Amino acid sequence: MSDENGKDGGPCERPRILIVDDIPANIKSLNAILADDYNVIFATDWRKGLELAGRMSPDIVLLDIMMPDMDGYEICRRLKSESETREIPVIFITALDSEADEEKGLSYGAADYITKPFRPAIVRLRVRNHLQLKLQRDRLESLTMTDGMTEIANRRRFDQHLDEEWRRCARMHIPLSAIMMDIDNFKAFNDNYGHTAGDDCIRDIAQALARVPTRAGDLVARYGGEEFACLLPGTDAEGALTIAERLLDAVNDLAIPHAWSNVTDSVSISAGVGTVVPTGDGEPEGLIRMADEMLYKAKNAGRNRVAAP
Repeated sequence: MSDENGKDGGPCERPRILIVDDIPANIKSLNAILADDYNVIFATDWRKGLELAGRMSPDIVLLDIMMPDMDGYEICRRLKSESETREIPVIFITALDSEADEEKGLSYGAADYITKPFRPAIVRLRVRNHLQLKLQRDRLESLTMTDGMTEIANRRRFDQHLDEEWRRCARMHIPLSAIMMDIDNFKAFNDNYGHTAGDDCIRDIAQALARVPTRAGDLVARYGGEEFACLLPGTDAEGALTIAERLLDAVNDLAIPHAWSNVTDSVSISAGVGTVVPTGDGEPEGLIRMADEMLYKAKNAGRNRVAAP
């Protein structure tokens, strides 16, 4: 079992269960039931429970209702109000067993309700069933968030991630950078090499770009047509400029011939960088506009280069 700091005690590929309960004996009992199949992490107060839910992205939260300072209903409400945690299934674990109590718990967005004392077989089955449902939802969500041709994130996924990271960076008062990119002279490439070669070009560039950022939270997406976007949470302007230059190098290293380019004899990209420290009353679209303006500056300066404020 993992401790309150979220240090895993088993293989990371196993589903992660977060138990939030102020009574250690209950946590011990649930851990004994679940530890053979899942990585179990726990918290004994609401603050640590919310922090772990946001940071560790558990697959399910088992949440006690009767807790000091803040009850499980309010913890559940907060989980469901945040984009980072709203899709995590919450199963209430409680001694309250009236129909009204169960109805109240479900009305707060809980997926299920398990009453104490725990029956191991029931706990295992309900956790397993809700994990299977979550896996199915995650697979469907992944399909809707992936660009079919390049197999990297699509515009919808980028917009969602931008919204999530904007709010997270605003809370933490850390920078958020965006890089907008466009394939240079792509129409000439398509017109002269054909659309099949054009699709192959976009696909190869997408995969090369996606391999450059390596930090958790970084995202490269196909923004539309021959345009790509990269989001870099927690990266300042200098760091974003370095990543942008590495993105250009990754494309140049592909050495895809482009005899009709007025820039170089192979396919290249131009990139624009924007960086802000988000605020609660700010708008993430402003960051994209900044990066877009820099992209046009790079194009006007001769292409195959990066521009930044």
